[in-house]
Amino acid sequence: MPDIRRLVVTGAGTVLSGDLAEPVLPGVDTVVCRDGTIAAVGTATGLAAQIAAADQVLDAHGSTVAPGLVDSHCHVAFGDYTPRQQAVGFLGSYLHGGVTTAISAGEVHVPGRPRDREGVKAMAVAAQRCFRDFRPSGMRVYAGCVLLEPELTESDFADLAERGVRLAKFGFGRYADPMDGVPQLRWARRHGLVVTCHAGGASVPGSASVTAEHVLALDPDVCGHANGGPTALPDADVDRLVLDSGVVLQIVQAGNLRAAVRLARLASDTGNLHRLVLGSDTPSGVGVIPLALLKTVAELSSLAGLDPAVTWALATGNCATVWGLPAGRLRVGAVADLLVLDAPVGSAARDALGALAAGDLPGVSAVVTAGALRVLGSRNTPRATRAATASPPTIATADR
Repeated sequence: MPDIRRLVVTGAGTVLSGDLAEPVLPGVDTVVCRDGTIAAVGTATGLAAQIAAADQVLDAHGSTVAPGLVDSHCHVAFGDYTPRQQAVGFLGSYLHGGVTTAISAGEVHVPGRPRDREGVKAMAVAAQRCFRDFRPSGMRVYAGCVLLEPELTESDFADLAERGVRLAKFGFGRYADPMDGVPQLRWARRHGLVVTCHAGGASVPGSASVTAEHVLALDPDVCGHANGGPTALPDADVDRLVLDSGVVLQIVQAGNLRAAVRLARLASDTGNLHRLVLGSDTPSGVGVIPLALLKTVAELSSLAGLDPAVTWALATGNCATVWGLPAGRLRVGAVADLLVLDAPVGSAARDALGALAAGDLPGVSAVVTAGALRVLGSRNTPRATRAATASPPTIATADR
């Protein structure tokens, strides 16, 4: 792919911000990307000089431009391969589904994964190092999620933090009682790791069910798959997570749809949407799902009654806040991870937001990561009614 330092996306009919405070940017139709970041946001008229000076121009033809989706619960292993489903190239397929950033929820599916103190530390460091500079198909992956075990001491978390590990997961360790994990969660958070806690029924052999009572006592940063992973908590527990805690609540595609709708509605009614993030919780027993995030956005928009632009923010800007990401919002200074999408051919909707509100998956016609065009015509989504075009064209045109 050519070295494109100045990319301009213009001709947008709607521009999403990824920010709950202002989900749709009024009067904006053009985004200027320079050296991998967003340099300007405005109108084609006001940014005419920068459009003329661009190395490449991506015309959205009246469709929607949005920040790329963040999968906040992705079970990566090493490289673009998942042992759970024995699939190669799954991250590239997720990119075609609009996911531009993936966050590891634990490299739990690595065959023979170690469970001793030195082994879990070594695996987290190795995964963090492997993905630090590796961009599968242009996607950014934050990996190296230490799986908490009873043998870990506070000095271990200080050591992990010094080595660059910033993620931790509770729920797969050899704890006789989930409450026994309180010390490790406290130490991990004290040393700056973002801790996600399993919730719901046991998902893999050797793990335990984690109830709302456990989550409230453990007090993680994120309650992983609060709608079940895949087995959901009882309704009363789902309600308690919203009403009686301040933790971030994660809704996943591989969870329980009924619980997801209940959780989203209650969060909306009680002013807690800022605490919701979205993820896939895949690859897992439910499979590899390239359109998992798009599907979850469509489900919550059509069944839970959320404004689609607001739901989009749950899968982008909210994740950026929780994990301190440079991407996830469409604003000056953010990493230039962008999508161009529209209503799919044959939909009754007129644009991407209308399609999501109706429960249809929009067609992704372009994916940009770090200011470079990676996909022009998704091979996984339905075909967009109005497809983006690039001038000059690049090799991404063949990536359909």
